[in-house]
Amino acid sequence: MVTSQQKLRILIAADTYPPDVNGAAVFCQRLAQHMTARGHEVHVAAARNESGPDTVQHTEEATVHRFRSFKAPTHEYYRLCLPWLVNPAMSRLVEGIQPDVVHVQCHYMIGKAAILAAEERRIRTVATNHFMPENLDPFLPFPQWFRNIVHRNSWRDMSRLMGKAAVVTTPTPLAARTMEEKAGFEHVLPLSNGIDVEHYQPRPGEQIEKHQRPTVLFVGRLAVEKHVDLLIDAIAQTDPALDIGLEILGDGEQRDRLSQQVQDLGLEERVHLRGYVGEDELRRAYMRADVFCQPGTAELQSLVSLEAMSAGTPVVLADALALPHLVDPGRNGFLFAPGDAADLAEKLTQVVTQSPQRREAMGLHSLKKATRHSILQTMSAFEDLYRGAEWVDTKQYDQESSED
Repeated sequence: MVTSQQKLRILIAADTYPPDVNGAAVFCQRLAQHMTARGHEVHVAAARNESGPDTVQHTEEATVHRFRSFKAPTHEYYRLCLPWLVNPAMSRLVEGIQPDVVHVQCHYMIGKAAILAAEERRIRTVATNHFMPENLDPFLPFPQWFRNIVHRNSWRDMSRLMGKAAVVTTPTPLAARTMEEKAGFEHVLPLSNGIDVEHYQPRPGEQIEKHQRPTVLFVGRLAVEKHVDLLIDAIAQTDPALDIGLEILGDGEQRDRLSQQVQDLGLEERVHLRGYVGEDELRRAYMRADVFCQPGTAELQSLVSLEAMSAGTPVVLADALALPHLVDPGRNGFLFAPGDAADLAEKLTQVVTQSPQRREAMGLHSLKKATRHSILQTMSAFEDLYRGAEWVDTKQYDQESSED
């Protein structure tokens, strides 16, 4: 075990990394940023985002090693690393940098190569799972019986590969229980991805003007599993007299289809697809919104929901997977039945028709719940795991977070 003061050389292995836009990619970049800020040497192994040979990029947060990759035929930006190319490349990388710890973010492609390379050299490995095999369904153009075979094989491979790690983590207790049940792990540590709550709070003297109409906000990829079409349908079903608007931030393969849906429903004045925006504008969007909605049904945690809650925004979330953990119904928002546009419209209406004082109280309760996911707690926990801890209790970091 390394000492509590020793500088670590950390290798983060991830199949997805910025400029990819998804929760796992954002977490990996924030992890690298925080570990570098704590004085450690950080390397990231990830797929190239375009064609070409292996490259090395030096960024503020890490040395990023990009491996040759190929476009996945059924996904807008996902890249495939072929095992006969990535396995020897990963072996050379691990041999060259000699990390103290390898932190893998998946058990596919790059994650698998990193696990095997670390095992061969007896390097401590921490494994974090951000992904359920069933999330692959929208990108598998096969009948359900074949997808079920893929699910079973993926759970088996997760157990076999991540089981080699010293510690296995996942963002929520629900995900941990699912991994224990379906992959047969004995112990999976629920450890939140973490959120910088203060970043989404108004700065001294800062004034954020609200929208002229009550506005719902969605942030995320415009992908099938996010069910943004359901949210647009729900807006169409709200009382026109309420004039509820919808702001959609993000892009993806569903953009053209959603844009056509908005036109077909005659909602061009109330629904705006703004594409990707910068971090500053995203932060302001959270604070301007009257309510945040996440209609997706495949969320293991939903960082964007936590970001909205950190901004003191009420939420309306799908009653699916980990999202119910973020809602105290009636106090900081509501859950709606997945796939039910009418129920979603009703829950959105319940929020926007509250008095301003009541909406403010709901937003404050959102903020209170978000603070339980402090990124400082998360990073301190992972640092202890890197140094040799077999398990952590995030409650022990509460004092550290309040002092920082």
